[in-house]
Amino acid sequence: MRRKNRLNGTDPEQEVVDPVSVFRSLLPFAWPEGRPDLKIRIIIAFAALLAAKFVTVAVPFAYKEAVNALDQLYGQSEIVALGLVPIALILSYGFGRIMMIVFNALRDGLFIRVGQNAVRSISVDAFRHLHNLSLRFHLERRTGELNRVVARANTAIELIIRMGVLNFLPTVLELFLVFSIFAVMFGWEYVAVLLLTLLAYIYFTIKASDWRIDIRRDMNNADNEAGSRSVDSLLNYETIKYFGNEEMEATRFDKVMAGYEKAASRTFISLGVLNAGQAAIFTIGLTICMLMAAQGVVSKQFTLGDFVMINALLIQLQIPLNFLGMVYREIRQALVDLENLFGLLAKYPEIVDVPGAKPLEVTEGEIEFKNVKFAYDPKRPILKDVSFVVPAGKMTAIVGPSGAGKSTISRALFRFYDLASGEITIDGQDIRRVTQKSLRAAIGMVPQDTVLFNETIFYNIAYGRPDASREEVLEASRMAQIDGFINQLPDGYDTHVGERGLKLSGGEKQRVAIARTILKGPPILMLDEATSALDSFTEKEIQGALDQVARERTTLVIAHRLSTVIHADEILVLSKGQIVERGRHEALIEKGGVYADLWRQQREKRKEDVPV
Repeated sequence: MRRKNRLNGTDPEQEVVDPVSVFRSLLPFAWPEGRPDLKIRIIIAFAALLAAKFVTVAVPFAYKEAVNALDQLYGQSEIVALGLVPIALILSYGFGRIMMIVFNALRDGLFIRVGQNAVRSISVDAFRHLHNLSLRFHLERRTGELNRVVARANTAIELIIRMGVLNFLPTVLELFLVFSIFAVMFGWEYVAVLLLTLLAYIYFTIKASDWRIDIRRDMNNADNEAGSRSVDSLLNYETIKYFGNEEMEATRFDKVMAGYEKAASRTFISLGVLNAGQAAIFTIGLTICMLMAAQGVVSKQFTLGDFVMINALLIQLQIPLNFLGMVYREIRQALVDLENLFGLLAKYPEIVDVPGAKPLEVTEGEIEFKNVKFAYDPKRPILKDVSFVVPAGKMTAIVGPSGAGKSTISRALFRFYDLASGEITIDGQDIRRVTQKSLRAAIGMVPQDTVLFNETIFYNIAYGRPDASREEVLEASRMAQIDGFINQLPDGYDTHVGERGLKLSGGEKQRVAIARTILKGPPILMLDEATSALDSFTEKEIQGALDQVARERTTLVIAHRLSTVIHADEILVLSKGQIVERGRHEALIEKGGVYADLWRQQREKRKEDVPV
């Protein structure tokens, strides 16, 4: 299931998986390299399982001899005491059944670590893969659905490894031993009945399990939809409250859950049909064998002990038969649960490092866009032949109306997307030829909408450089002018910020974002409309912190409010994906073009008395 073992697929929502490929992918996890402790556990677990199987087969023999001994005592005319032999046989029977339980418990206890280690390894692989997928993928997917897919896959993986690897062969061994005992002790006619019962059992199990696959798939799809809808609704809690739409959300969720209810009901009903059919087939075979055994007792061919031994063996045979049926049913069901995960793993990252990519070496920090063209959809171009240079240590601002392509420039610089044509260079190095990790390490970002982790303020600031010392985190906070606010909080830096940082105001979140960017210490700074969502008073406070961060750094500013970039070394005016004007603030005002119109409109709207 690791990347080299992924199934082929271009863009599947569900990947119909090949069982052979699944087992081949999971086999390394059932015998994990570099984990001798787990291998020892597997060996001991197998030994315990084999011991349990042999004890299981041996127990009916003790049962048989105990019945025969009691039968002899029962035939005597006078009342006699229970002899030592029957007592020993009965105790042996009880001890054998206890040992069956002990060996099975030992097996499960030892193997649980192996299964959970596999779940952990594969979950981490899937987690890394999801983070490596493109921004386009994550903009189109729903978080709740992804969580459900991975959660179901974890259960399926553990089940397949535990049942498919550990239990299948020993169960076949138990069936072989039982068949051998019947062949040697009771005759081939019993083997024939058992074989026909087994074949009918397997045939019915396969057909019924295959019939249930589409039912299970429908339930998974409904489960995905329910998970996605609930997470999306909870993430938008405030919006729901603003519009008083709690009942509408509940109704929408109820509609989704109604679909899940219907699919889940069909799944459990079909499981009942499967179990009933399996039980009926086995009971018919059991009844035929018991009738044959009863006739053998009447004809003095068998003893009463033989009769109960046959019954005990057949009853115990039901366990491995049921187990084989369950293995097939559960593995087929697990494969369905894995379909969505395999569909995700079949998606390859849109943006990858080219072979031989080298780390970006930032000497000066000069950025250059050369004839850049880009489109999210080929029918709708966004950037059209954009060219400009951000000199090292200087600030360049990009302004323009909404939809002009400003934020696309920041995404292109971070290489979240590749260009249709043209190139972007940093100190002469094409960003497509360097590693993504080194590229993003060289750029600090303060976005318009700062999203924080549901952790402490300290954690969110330290996220800029996780190996930073506490003193460095505190210094970054002081530079971002947020340390005073933090120190006033009851828990200080240990204050939790809530989901997406909603316990903090917009200005406080922006200061945290600035602090962690300061801590990161990048040579290049990107400010993507970092103050457009703030009020004028907060904007002026934040702008001072931003100016301090940008000092002596190459800075590219995507701005909505022109008042924040009047001191930029150069302002680029973007309109419909093209640069229509460029220059300093004063020169652009004097020109009386697009920039001057935007400036005038914003002054009238905000009634700001900013000198021209």
